[in-house]
Amino acid sequence: MNPEIRIENTRICAEEYIDFLRRTDLGSQYPKERFEERIATLVESVSISLVARNKEGLAVGVLFGLTDFAYWLYVTDLGVDRAYEGQGIGRRLMQTAHEMAGGEKDIAVYLIANEKAVPFYEKLGMKKADDVMQYNHIEWTEFTVQ
Repeated sequence: MNPEIRIENTRICAEEYIDFLRRTDLGSQYPKERFEERIATLVESVSISLVARNKEGLAVGVLFGLTDFAYWLYVTDLGVDRAYEGQGIGRRLMQTAHEMAGGEKDIAVYLIANEKAVPFYEKLGMKKADDVMQYNHIEWTEFTVQ
C-alpha cells in the first residue's frame, strides 16, 4: 500500500465524485436517467462514505456502503482511479468499511460485482452467492461518465 494514500471517513460532494468516476471503471454501473440528481442523493445518503486521497488531496479511491451496524454491510460502490490500481487501496477501503460497520466477526458483506472485479473480491475471500433476491423495474440506459 502506498503510504502517501490516506483514507478518510468523509462525505464527498457530487461534483468531485463525478470527476472521480471519469477516472475509474465504476461509472458504467449507473443509468443515464437523472444521473447528476441521483449521484447527489447517493453521496449524501450512504451510511459509510470512505475516500482515499493522494498527497495532493485528489480522490483516488471511494467506497460507499449501507449498513445496520449489527449484521450486514452492503457495498454500493467501490472504485479506484485507474492510475492507482494495484496499490492495495481497494483492499484497505474494504477493510476499513468492514471495521466501521462492526467487524469481521459480526458483519456479513454483500455487493454486486462487475465481472471484471470478481477476481479482486475473490482475493478478499468473498464468494458468489445464489440467494439474493431482486426487484428491478428501473428504466436503465447505459452510458459512460465523461
